[in-house]
Amino acid sequence: MSGTTGIGPVEPGEGTHDREDLPDLAPTPPPHPGRRRAALALAATAAALAGGGYLYATRPHDPPPPEVPYPAQTVAFAFLGDRLTPPGAPTRSFSFAVRMSVLDGPPVTVDRVTQPYAGLTLKETPGAPFRTKPGTPRDITITMHVTDCATVPKDAGLPFLDVTLRNTRAIQVQSFILGSRYAQHLSRALKVACGNGT
Repeated sequence: MSGTTGIGPVEPGEGTHDREDLPDLAPTPPPHPGRRRAALALAATAAALAGGGYLYATRPHDPPPPEVPYPAQTVAFAFLGDRLTPPGAPTRSFSFAVRMSVLDGPPVTVDRVTQPYAGLTLKETPGAPFRTKPGTPRDITITMHVTDCATVPKDAGLPFLDVTLRNTRAIQVQSFILGSRYAQHLSRALKVACGNGT
């Protein structure tokens, strides 16, 4: 029996490619020096920003400034004595002066001045609203007019003025008792105005 035996050319295995079909495997050139410096600068900037944000977030914060006091806590009123009744005031009117002082804090505005007796009206000069600053006391002339003698007290024991005060923190109505001199003055003035004084 005759025949041919032998090994023919080796067949390429699976996944084998001709050399010309392979991509160029030459090494990638290093990045351009200018681009590398820019990348490094961006990385450094990002790190600095992140570090600065951390330091800002963790640094100790200053305490908040102290709160402004309520206006009634900073204002004082004092009775000064009689004043001449302004010309043109109706009969049965009388006047006196008080001094307003702002002891500290921001300026205080007087929005209104009133008194508790039904038979009296009140007018202040300067007219409200007016503002007073710390260190600059303001003298206020109060003119009262008796409208009904039957409803005013015969003897004012602890008379007071109601004053509406305002500053940057709050608006308050505060009653100021002006002391025994004011009580005596008011009682005497009411008796004279109503015809039963000396």
